[in-house]
Amino acid sequence: MRNLITHIRQSLSWKLSLGILFMAIPIFVLSIGFLFIHSRDKVKKEATEHAASVVNTTMQHITRYMDIVETATDVNDWEVTAHLDPDSILAISRGIVILNGHIDGCSISTEPNIFPKYGRNFSAYTVREADTITTVIEEPYEYFEKVWYKTPHLQGKPCWVVYYDESDSLALTLDGMVASYSKPLYNEDKHFVGVISTDLSLIRLSKIITSETPYEGSYFMMTGSEGHYLVHPDSTQLFVNTIYSDATPHENADIFALGHEMTTGKTGSMSVRINGEQCLVSYQAVPGTDWSLALVCSERSILRSYNRLNYIIAPLFVIGFILVLLFSSITVAQAIHPLYRLAGNLQRIATGHYDEQIPRDPRHDVVSRLQNSFATMQESLNDHVNEIRQMNEEALRRNEELVHTSELAKASSQQKSLFIQNVSHQIRTPLNIIMGFAQVLKESKGLMPDEEARSITDMMRHNAVLLNRMVLMLADCSARGTTEELYANKNEEVSCLEVAQESIRQAHENYPDIDFRLTVDLPDDFSITANRHYLMLSVRELLINAANHSTGGYAWLRVTEYLSKIRFIVQDEGPGIPKEEIDRMFEMFTKVNDLSEGLGLGLALTKRHIQNLGGNVFLDENYTEGCRMIIELPKVS
Repeated sequence: MRNLITHIRQSLSWKLSLGILFMAIPIFVLSIGFLFIHSRDKVKKEATEHAASVVNTTMQHITRYMDIVETATDVNDWEVTAHLDPDSILAISRGIVILNGHIDGCSISTEPNIFPKYGRNFSAYTVREADTITTVIEEPYEYFEKVWYKTPHLQGKPCWVVYYDESDSLALTLDGMVASYSKPLYNEDKHFVGVISTDLSLIRLSKIITSETPYEGSYFMMTGSEGHYLVHPDSTQLFVNTIYSDATPHENADIFALGHEMTTGKTGSMSVRINGEQCLVSYQAVPGTDWSLALVCSERSILRSYNRLNYIIAPLFVIGFILVLLFSSITVAQAIHPLYRLAGNLQRIATGHYDEQIPRDPRHDVVSRLQNSFATMQESLNDHVNEIRQMNEEALRRNEELVHTSELAKASSQQKSLFIQNVSHQIRTPLNIIMGFAQVLKESKGLMPDEEARSITDMMRHNAVLLNRMVLMLADCSARGTTEELYANKNEEVSCLEVAQESIRQAHENYPDIDFRLTVDLPDDFSITANRHYLMLSVRELLINAANHSTGGYAWLRVTEYLSKIRFIVQDEGPGIPKEEIDRMFEMFTKVNDLSEGLGLGLALTKRHIQNLGGNVFLDENYTEGCRMIIELPKVS
């Protein structure tokens, strides 16, 4: 940061550009701020109008349903008073529900003792349940104090009432909360004889109201005359809590103001904080009732698309500043380009970049002559510096070659010493055994049991064979000549069975205690084109390695055909080859166990011989019981 400030202080173009930018920032910020405030107010105004429109549309749906209920009641009340008998009352109650699919129930209840046959009370009730309509004479109960009966009786006119249907006390009721249009009945003498009450389930009404909401998370609610919730997304609030519940006049003055507006039957919109979130509430009185319908919309949802605009405007705001800064910087830089370019070139030359090229200026002013003079001076310096650099590069290259040669010589010397030590150890051990047993035989001549003597001679013979094998490997490793010379007879016909049998015989001579097993999946006369000597040498070497590392007491050779190849598979039961050694197992002078017998040449020579015969040698890594080596050669038909 400090370097950036220093750079700005020293740069004339940056100073001028920042001055232009600081002049543009206040104008740009004020313009964007005014646009944001105006846009926010406009979005909220449109949201208020949209919410009021949705409330008005929903109210039309509600009043349409209520008009249906009122009309069905008004056109049938005269018939009840004209035919005031139980059968007619039952038929009229049932007819109102059947003929009006939006009506959920209808009860016609009379004053006490109108029909002595039925006792003091008589109430016919029809209820719609799914696709079934049931009409009954209700069981006797004191319905005279029920709100749907008492209210129109006292007021002497039709009215809408809301109550909770006591489904647990009557045999047949409309389950849940009910909005009922109740109308008093008068006979020809203007005497009150009963009430006809047509029911609309508030569950159905809630579905009508909540069928469409304009914003995510918005919801409708309906309150009664005292602010009780008649419709609310939280059903536990219905008939139990009011809009004033859990609110205090001091902390929730806006809630109380909204409740007063709704309970007094007014229409409008307010911004209210509900459950800790600022909301827009649009409300409207339900005609003909003391109810009020309100739509609650979270301002967060209303302004969601507007707020998303911030994620676009903010980057554009930053990009705009950057572009202003960039364009002003480019314009100023171009105006003072000659001085700026010359100062930069001289600065780089001063810090050691002597190859920095100062361009020549074709103009003839003072700055151009100064720049051209520096360019001439730099060309002279560059010639001298290039000569020194070439000398240094040549010296560095020769030093690197000497270091590389020295490292190769050191590695070769170390490898030679290790190999000589290994050869000395591998030859000295069997020689010591042979010489020691020879001395024992000489001193114990005629005194040693035949069986022990045979064991000693077998041991001597085994070590002599090891010596011979190592000598042959050394001779094979140091063989000189081209591939064509060494493998001159690689096109001779070689019997697979004979090679396998002879290899097992020779391996058995080295390890008489190992059970060598042979499986040949080919005809006895099957032959391939190869060099018999090197093929048998390779197979025998794999068998000897298997016998040397087998812990199961056996080595198994299998000759089989695989696609267009012939495979010699040598398998043993032992520790196998560690995964970390697999990649280097075919390298010269490499042994998995430095304490084991051998010079580390067997697998490497086998790989070389088989590849020169046109085949390959590889380890079967899927075999986990020991080691399984595979020689693969092309088949000749």
